[in-house]
Amino acid sequence: QVQLVESGGGLVQAGGSLRVSCLASGRTLSRYFMGWFRQAPGKEREFVAAINWSGTLRWYADSVKGRFTISSDNAKNTVYLQMNSPKPEDTAVYYCATGTRVGDTSFDEYTYWGQGTQVTVSS
Repeated sequence: QVQLVESGGGLVQAGGSLRVSCLASGRTLSRYFMGWFRQAPGKEREFVAAINWSGTLRWYADSVKGRFTISSDNAKNTVYLQMNSPKPEDTAVYYCATGTRVGDTSFDEYTYWGQGTQVTVSS
C-alpha cells in the first residue's frame, strides 16, 4: 500500500513559477516510478512528467518540456514538480501517482493516486 499527499498548489501568474510536492509513504516505494498528471475541468486526465526515485530516468509530456522539471528526494520520500513559465492552459488539478514501467504515460497504468492539488495560472 502506498499513500500519496500532494501540496504546494495555488494561484500563480503566467510567466512566474510554482513548485508542487508529493509526499509518498509505504513499504515498497523504490519499486515504483512517480508520475505527475493533471486534469482541467471538462478534460481528460493527462500525463505531465515521471521519474524514478534515483532521478536517473525522467520523461515529460511535450506540452511541458523545457518549462517543467520533475525531481525526487529519496531522503524525504518526496517528488517535486517545478513549474516555470506556466501558462493559463496549465491550470488544472495536479495529481501524483505510482507507475511501474519506464515511459508509461497512460493514467490507467498508474496504480496509487493522491488527492490532487489545484494550480491556477492567471493571465
